[in-house]
Amino acid sequence: MDKSIYRVRAKKSLGQHFLHDQGVARKIVESLKIEGESHPVLEIGPGMGVLTQYMVTDKKLQLKLIEIDRDSVKYLHTHYPALKSNIIEGDFLKMELTDIFPGKFSIIGNFPYNISSQIFFKVLQHRDQVDQVVCMLQKEVAERIAEKHGSKTYGILSVLLQAYYDIEFLFKVPPGVFIPPPKVMSAVIRLQRNSRTRLECDEQLFVKVVKQGFNNRRKTLRNALKPLALLPEISSLKLLDKRAEQLSVEEFVHLTQLIESSRGTASTGV
Repeated sequence: MDKSIYRVRAKKSLGQHFLHDQGVARKIVESLKIEGESHPVLEIGPGMGVLTQYMVTDKKLQLKLIEIDRDSVKYLHTHYPALKSNIIEGDFLKMELTDIFPGKFSIIGNFPYNISSQIFFKVLQHRDQVDQVVCMLQKEVAERIAEKHGSKTYGILSVLLQAYYDIEFLFKVPPGVFIPPPKVMSAVIRLQRNSRTRLECDEQLFVKVVKQGFNNRRKTLRNALKPLALLPEISSLKLLDKRAEQLSVEEFVHLTQLIESSRGTASTGV
């Protein structure tokens, strides 16, 4: 990337921190697992193309970029003219993903820290399309997403994402490799879609149980789930002696099944 000409100034309002370490950039791109002769990839927030430069020449990649910053879009069109209409100006959170790729695709990017959770919730909504995510984000968030049950950092996103994705914490990234440097450490993680097509329970109820459990994470699940008006036979379960952080994805699925079953029994009057 030619540093002698026009550069984009990072905008605080967009949470921009431009990666300038080429070694880290190359390592992030190499973390993307490429399959087949034509692998669709969407880069979120490419900025000045520090990751893009290592993907644009790969003929196996069907690469598209989405960038909300007009200055960055102008820069990308100037430096990557071959991408042409594959450079999309817009907000990923508001985009209809089937308009970008009709089938399955992977996501890569240096996610803005202030909207990384929102990006993951959108990924979850499109989990049957998004088969892989390689991204850099705030280290604490990366650890939370990749952490297993039993940890203090295990939370809502951990459970919801791990239900559908195999997650690997890849490596840490120090503040000094960014312009401007953020006040926190960063990290890169990889999410790969697992074989689960759907949960063996009411998926909407599953989300409610997980969120309610972690909204009062210091309490036992018996107390944390009181707003869900559980029936006595559920409230008395030994499983509810635990706190939300102690339950695996499978245990949350099982708990949701029990709650769902109890409600069905009550509604039929059996």
